Amino acid sequence: MIKNIVFDMGGVLTGYEAMRVCEHFIMDRQDREQVCTAVFVSPEWLLLDMGVLTDEQALVRMCARLPKRLHEAAGLCLEHWHEHCLWTYPEMKPVVQELKAQGFGIYLCSNASVRMLACYQEALPAVDCFDGILFSGTEKCIKPQREIYERLFDRFKLNPAECYFIDDQPLNIDAGKACGMDGYCFNDGDFEKLKQVLFSLK
Repeated sequence: MIKNIVFDMGGVLTGYEAMRVCEHFIMDRQDREQVCTAVFVSPEWLLLDMGVLTDEQALVRMCARLPKRLHEAAGLCLEHWHEHCLWTYPEMKPVVQELKAQGFGIYLCSNASVRMLACYQEALPAVDCFDGILFSGTEKCIKPQREIYERLFDRFKLNPAECYFIDDQPLNIDAGKACGMDGYCFNDGDFEKLKQVLFSLK
């Protein structure tokens, strides 16, 4: 019997698009693309999610791949990304609320830097419904590593067989299943189908 729903954040409960902050601070299209790649499509971004680099350390490495004239812009994009790149999926608020009303435990397990601790409440739909929140940056491990799922189960005293996981990455779903937690890969943007899956759980 499923008693708990575990959600990913970006791509499931919220939208995320790195280019948005670059468009805000950088006029030239090629410069935007260069900064976006150097900052957000980078090994440092992954290391931030793992919690093993500070923003300051990451920026030094990111800027090493950019011409000096773009260093300031890169810093602005890194400093302010959470203000521009995240938005709430309004379709998900009533879904989370209904699941909570039906008696499910509601949890979050997301790859995100420690920055998210200061801003997730503004973007997460129905934030008051969540019984537990776990970000990779504070745990120093990330999905699809087995360790982060074990942290989730241990931290909140969850039986993986009683949990159902929603993520937009197949590898993350597969890793959850390997830990005993079934799930559904939400990567097609079909909210109606997702609702059918969730509301058919017993």
